[in-house]
Amino acid sequence: MSLRARVGAALSREVDPAVTAFAARLADEADALAVLFYGSNLRTGSREGVIDFYVLTDGEPEKGLWPTVSYREWDHADDTGAETLRAKIATMTLAKFAEAARGETIDTTIWARFVQPSALVWQKDEMAGERVGIAIAAAAITASRLAVAVGPDSGVEDDFWRALFRATYRAELRVEKPGREDSILTLNASHFDGLLPAALEAGGIPYGRDGDVLTPRITRAERAAVLKWWDKRRRLGKTLNVARLMRATRTFDGAGRYAAWKIERHTGIEIEVTPWREKHPILSAPAVAFRLWREKRKNRG
Repeated sequence: MSLRARVGAALSREVDPAVTAFAARLADEADALAVLFYGSNLRTGSREGVIDFYVLTDGEPEKGLWPTVSYREWDHADDTGAETLRAKIATMTLAKFAEAARGETIDTTIWARFVQPSALVWQKDEMAGERVGIAIAAAAITASRLAVAVGPDSGVEDDFWRALFRATYRAELRVEKPGREDSILTLNASHFDGLLPAALEAGGIPYGRDGDVLTPRITRAERAAVLKWWDKRRRLGKTLNVARLMRATRTFDGAGRYAAWKIERHTGIEIEVTPWREKHPILSAPAVAFRLWREKRKNRG
């Protein structure tokens, strides 16, 4: 199966209708071209926790830092009952998303994330859906190019993907448990089965095959060029993550409600989200921390 056919089938998978309805609400708010759903909730089909969306809009590629991150809650009711759905939303232009997927920016998160499973849960029209499919295929090609550069000379598909994820984790400002790359590959085995050969063929990267063992046929010069491209992104990765986190403390729409929900979920202690706390989540943190300390002390007594 060709890469574009694989991507099209993956993006069109059926998902929970409640997720699709939530995506439509977000798309309407943002006047979006498309909405992508990804993460653990896609794999498990669960509505619990926080649903992850990328809302892709029209317009010229952004300059500076992107995407814009926000948090939404929606009281939803259907045949299964009533519940509050929660979502973390990254919003950016589809044009910038496509640039990042092609590896044309210093960002690593788009192509490293969207070589993993995602679903196109809302699209404005067929043209928008086609543009998203092209971008997701480009993400797979970008990821495969680095996978064969940092991976072994020969190996099974998982050997190359494992090398890729280890490299990208080291470049980002997050701590993943050892073996995280193995769980990604195990939990999404059908997604990755055959993806690397399809991406290599689409990217014009020749390879040999002996059973399940692949041998990419890239020259030393080609490997060196990819590693040079990667070295710049590896060195700037953590700095970019820090800049985005600092920006998020000022621009994360709904940060107060998101933090309060996380606290209650992990501690059982309900935090009132006042208008001031919603507007100033960082400044209100000491008072919230004191409240948690006092409640825990009281419970111990």
